Amino acid sequence: MDSSAENPLVGFARRLREIRLERGLSQEQLASLAGLDRTYVSGCETGRRNATIRTICRLSDALGVDPAALVSDLNQLPLEADQDP
Repeated sequence: MDSSAENPLVGFARRLREIRLERGLSQEQLASLAGLDRTYVSGCETGRRNATIRTICRLSDALGVDPAALVSDLNQLPLEADQDP
């Protein structure tokens, strides 16, 4: 089993980075558009941060996508909150 199937944070991180790069944005640009710190965006993209629904909405607004685009792949993954990325 790959690591993204083991931890939803990793799957979210990969999807966030993928969409950001598709939009041609740096982490700093995305952070500015979403009203977040660049280090927070970096933490989300590496699976070290567990983004709240509010943050997911801010990121999706900044990226111009529906919030579901950031989490749609995660509905089949186990929700083990105590598992490390």
